[in-house]
Amino acid sequence: MRKAFSYGLMLMLPVLLVSCGDDDLKKASPISSQKVILNRDRTIGVEIIYSDSARVKAKGNAPIMDKVTTENNTTYQEMIKGVKIDFFNINQPGVVDGTLICDYAIRKEQEQKTFFRKNVIVKNAKGDTFSSEELIWDEAKKIFYSTQNVTIKTVDGNILNGVDFKAPQDFSTYEINTATGQGVLKDAIVP
Repeated sequence: MRKAFSYGLMLMLPVLLVSCGDDDLKKASPISSQKVILNRDRTIGVEIIYSDSARVKAKGNAPIMDKVTTENNTTYQEMIKGVKIDFFNINQPGVVDGTLICDYAIRKEQEQKTFFRKNVIVKNAKGDTFSSEELIWDEAKKIFYSTQNVTIKTVDGNILNGVDFKAPQDFSTYEINTATGQGVLKDAIVP
């Protein structure tokens, strides 16, 4: 019985070897040549100061910041544990006008844009609160914008929801399209 099993196995071995083609190996070579090489430098406990004309405009803190350089020498900074930014009043040094916090951010140097994502909350000097899943800061145009849903809660109790949001860097004014909301009427005369 054992001899029959051994002969059977020896007869099947050539069949198994013939069924293994080299097509898979030919396909593997081109795929492996498409490697993307990244250089990642990690910094723990980062403080970033943004200034213009020797005046501090903002100070950001991130628990972790990775500076990534791709193989074509484009660079970006990724803050995988989020960021908190304090915006300062340019007329009163040291006075915080607003804050921005989020769970994730990525700054693309060549585009001069920072993408704030996941639980983004901004509070301006008036005390209004803006929340979204994504806000984009365009450094060249000096604006924040979003194509995602944005909720705005004003100090006087009004709530706005909408998309296609745009505001200057200080969030002093804003534009929002497709808006819905709730308003609070003060000193209303009820008949």
